[in-house]
Amino acid sequence: MEPLSRLKIAVLDDYQAEARNMADWRAVEARADVVFFHDNVRAEDALVARLESFDAVCVMRERTPLAEGILRRLPRLRMIASTAPRNASIDPIAGSLGIEVMHTGYFSTPTAELTLALLFACARNIPLEHNNVQTGGWQTTIGADLNGATLGILGLGNIGREIARVGLAVGMKVIAWSENLNAEDATAQSVEAVSRDELFSRADFLSVHVQLSDRTRGLVGRRELELMKRGSRLVNTSRSAIVDMDALWDALESGQLAAAAVDVYDDEPLPHGDRLRAAPGTLITTPHIGYVTRALLERFYGDTVTNLLTWLDGRAH
Repeated sequence: MEPLSRLKIAVLDDYQAEARNMADWRAVEARADVVFFHDNVRAEDALVARLESFDAVCVMRERTPLAEGILRRLPRLRMIASTAPRNASIDPIAGSLGIEVMHTGYFSTPTAELTLALLFACARNIPLEHNNVQTGGWQTTIGADLNGATLGILGLGNIGREIARVGLAVGMKVIAWSENLNAEDATAQSVEAVSRDELFSRADFLSVHVQLSDRTRGLVGRRELELMKRGSRLVNTSRSAIVDMDALWDALESGQLAAAAVDVYDDEPLPHGDRLRAAPGTLITTPHIGYVTRALLERFYGDTVTNLLTWLDGRAH
């Protein structure tokens, strides 16, 4: 009898080539061949060609979409290990195709911390002034004060509450709107609950934290940006589709917004040649790094290894 071939496991989208260092993979590698991929493949045929020989695939949340058409072309695939508690880019048909999907733990503080960094960078024009120093310039902008300004939170969930807490600590007036937010819950956070239009019209700084859904897609559009004070600022670390990017671009060009920062995009990685790669200095762009910190990646990959071992144990019985 020929020996059974070893199982093969693919770890996708390991951009920083650090996944192996974020967890102890030895127990998994004793029972299967593990291959780490550091690039991102989106073309369906190329992705299928890469994955067709693998029994399990480890994906970073929303980096490589696994649509129905792709899953149906991977008959050998039996398990998907995804980071975070949910992953909207894995088609639900996976289960009916006999593919087990397992998830990991998560905590939101890294995204809250990046949001705060972008908020401060917008207020003090840090990227612009950094570039000024590097190119021989000196003091070409005037910063906006946080103390005494109004911070608008669009979505007072876990991350929104963290942003509100720090806003209050630096002397900001914090207002918020969520679809189901009531005045009592807001007051418990020392936040004023307002109507959606009032949120936009009163905010000097707007931070976006609602989850993407059919109701929130395009929630921040041209009309909402026109409601905002001239010279206000916006930060989006949630999902790109919540904000109309064409309207945001126009608002920056017209001076309706003094600055904005985004960490999320409709197409990721952002294609070469996309105009956002040559954005004006008033638009700060970061490459979806809200969750990319050592502690969270260690949680993601540590849980992934545990999930893989659980799956391997199940196959052994």
